[in-house]
Amino acid sequence: MKLIEKVPSLFGILFDLTDKPSKGEGVGDGLRRAVQRWGANQLADLVETGSWDAIVHTHFLAPELIAALRRRGRTAAPQLTVVTDYDAHRIWVHDPTERYCVASPLAGASLRAHGVSASAIVLTGIPVMPAYSTPVDEDAVRRAFGLSGGYPVVLHASGGHGVGPVEETFRALLAATIPMEFVIVCGRNEAARSRLSTIRPPSRHRVRVLGFTDRMRDLMAVADLLVTKPGGLTVSEALACGLPMALISPIPGQEVRNADYLLENGAAVKANSPVALTGKIEELLSSEIRLKEMRRKAKALGHPRAAFAIARRTLELARGRSSIVAQDEEARAVVTAPFLLNPWVVPGLRA
Repeated sequence: MKLIEKVPSLFGILFDLTDKPSKGEGVGDGLRRAVQRWGANQLADLVETGSWDAIVHTHFLAPELIAALRRRGRTAAPQLTVVTDYDAHRIWVHDPTERYCVASPLAGASLRAHGVSASAIVLTGIPVMPAYSTPVDEDAVRRAFGLSGGYPVVLHASGGHGVGPVEETFRALLAATIPMEFVIVCGRNEAARSRLSTIRPPSRHRVRVLGFTDRMRDLMAVADLLVTKPGGLTVSEALACGLPMALISPIPGQEVRNADYLLENGAAVKANSPVALTGKIEELLSSEIRLKEMRRKAKALGHPRAAFAIARRTLELARGRSSIVAQDEEARAVVTAPFLLNPWVVPGLRA
């Protein structure tokens, strides 16, 4: 994380350089594995001493560790990896892995290019909370957050930790000449929330500044536009709601690729700087036709029931059967098999 924050361009270069077809183990692969072995003994013990029917990953580090244990005969548990971005870097690919759940055809194509069999890849989407697949009482949400419903609602989400140019983005939004209602979610960045709360908005706008909230599903349901960094989970939540996006400050590497996917599919626009954001949102919110088309395209990319689809695939894998839970019964399925969910970097793997 420090590398990403301090030198994002260097991270992007390293990301691209390491995403080449494998020609055997490179220096970077060996170094990464050495660091992981230094701190992964607890994970190895957990896997070896448990009787797991399946292991599910939502991070790219643990699958490599589990694959190494399996090659050494220290566990026989099958594993399923959920790729949590819209393209798949080579670092996600580790043999043996029985299933890869992906968010897009692009991610599936990237996995195939890195040697994964097409039969091991399933298009499920990235898992989001079950609430994203259920209706919302939009009038009740507007009342709860003091929204009038008479102006376009722009939701600015800076992630759970409130990262990125939060204040610069906020000031760019306030510079818009079209009257709007803004909901600014600063996550756990209390300093940013306090700072933004002291900024007096122009009288044409209405503003609500929040810290961390567990009601993003509700806010996305009433928003006309989401301003956000293109992190995999936030993007997936927005797509599940059919919510168009204005993308800002993508991290070089996976977030740039996420942004490219959304732009190519017409679900988002991108502002290359906070200053450029003002014109972008004014242009979008001045054209209901364009906004409606972006909503349609965003909804077409969404997978609000991705978590259920992944759970179903996990059960199939654990029980060694190709189909076990009917679509209309998946939400009621009772899981009794032991699973190890997202065991990413618990200190770990012995040499």
